Amino acid sequence: MELICPAGTPAAYREAVQAGADAIYCGFRDETNARNFPGLNFTRDEMKAAIAFGRSRGVDTYVALNTFMRAGAEDIWYRAADDAAAAGATALILADMALMDYVATKHPDQRLHVSVQASASNAVAVNFLVESFGAKRLVLPRVLTVAEIAALARKVSCELEVFAFGGLCVMAEGRCSLSSYVTGKSPNMQGVCSPASHVRYREDGGDMVSELGGFTINRFGKNEPAGYPTLCKGRFHIADSDAYAFEDPVSLDVMDHLDALRAAGVKALKIEGRQRGKAYVAEVVSSLRRALSASPQARPAHVAQLRKLSEGQQTTSGAYEKKWR
Repeated sequence: MELICPAGTPAAYREAVQAGADAIYCGFRDETNARNFPGLNFTRDEMKAAIAFGRSRGVDTYVALNTFMRAGAEDIWYRAADDAAAAGATALILADMALMDYVATKHPDQRLHVSVQASASNAVAVNFLVESFGAKRLVLPRVLTVAEIAALARKVSCELEVFAFGGLCVMAEGRCSLSSYVTGKSPNMQGVCSPASHVRYREDGGDMVSELGGFTINRFGKNEPAGYPTLCKGRFHIADSDAYAFEDPVSLDVMDHLDALRAAGVKALKIEGRQRGKAYVAEVVSSLRRALSASPQARPAHVAQLRKLSEGQQTTSGAYEKKWR
């Protein structure tokens, strides 16, 4: 299976190449990118140079234009698609169907991947995107079991890509507006979830309190692992206890399911983390590269050290072994 790695900066891109990535996904420094944070992402010249560097070493580059177009400002997304295609991107990762239509019409030879933000998780939706826009690959939402992925693979005519390691989002990908209620910005529109400009930390009686937009999101005791303050991973007082209402601060890790995912027909494994530094990218990519080549019995030794890099220093298989309905 192809190992697809994140790069939020040119430096992280180079680290991912050297650590063994088969392909790298990255985005421009604007709202076309669902990781539109200050200090991250690529200028047009940086993207062109990165694509050339990757190609010289046999590594593909997927450019993520994975937010939804803003009415009246569609040209921002159209220009980004034109520029990514001109720079030689192997594929464009798209969520907005109008943008898919633009790319399919204007750049018919450009490979198109459907973003997880499109939230397509059944055969009818997937085949519509394949037939309408020529989509070659679909990034699946993190809501399906391995058995459900296998059933879907038998009914669709495009490649399937799944997340294998990194941060988890609320399990309704492409539909998240929680951040906008507090900060006025959401990942699916402006490309930012819980922007750092709205994040505050303060001490209170020996505890560390995290805030987002003036709202308390969590309180951590001394030496308790702390996650980044997002509403979906906030700890709130519910009934008579304090609990995580939507999602725990925990990272995805599906190393125990690699063989099952391969047998299910999965073409590519994706690492989340474009907002993480180059050291994280190098460590995660090289560890997963070794794990993919190792026997099932040897894999735990390769990935055990990654837990310390995980959100809240915890990992989960999430929906891949879902036991709820």
